[in-house]
Amino acid sequence: MKYIIDTHILLWYLFDAEQLPENAKQVIEGDNEICVSRASLWEIAIKQSIGKLNIDKSISQIEEQCKLDDIGILPISADDCESIKFLEKIHNDPFDRIIIAKAKNEGYTIITKDEKIKQYDVDTL
Repeated sequence: MKYIIDTHILLWYLFDAEQLPENAKQVIEGDNEICVSRASLWEIAIKQSIGKLNIDKSISQIEEQCKLDDIGILPISADDCESIKFLEKIHNDPFDRIIIAKAKNEGYTIITKDEKIKQYDVDTL
C-alpha cells in the first residue's frame, strides 16, 4: 500500500520512537511505500526557526535520514495546490492541507494522529 506520513509521525519515527504508535511503526517498517511531503520538511524548518521544535538536525540531514530509511519525499505539484481550494474548511493548517490534497490526488493513506485530518474524505491510519 501507499502511505504518506504526517510531520509528527515522521519526527516520532526518526527521533522519538516511544511516541510512535505500534501500528504506525509496523506499517512504516513493513513492505509498503512510505513517503513524506516536502511540506513536512518546510514545516520542520519553520518550527525550528521560531523555536517550536528543538531537533539538532538540519533539513538536509533529515532528508538524508529519510532516504536511508527508504521514505520517499513527495513534491508539491500544481494539482495539489489547486486541490486545496476545494477542500472543506475543517483544518486551517496549510501543511496538513497540502498533505491531504496530495493523498487525495495520488491515492495515499495518511498516517496521522490529527483528528481533524481524519474528518476529510481521505484514508487515514
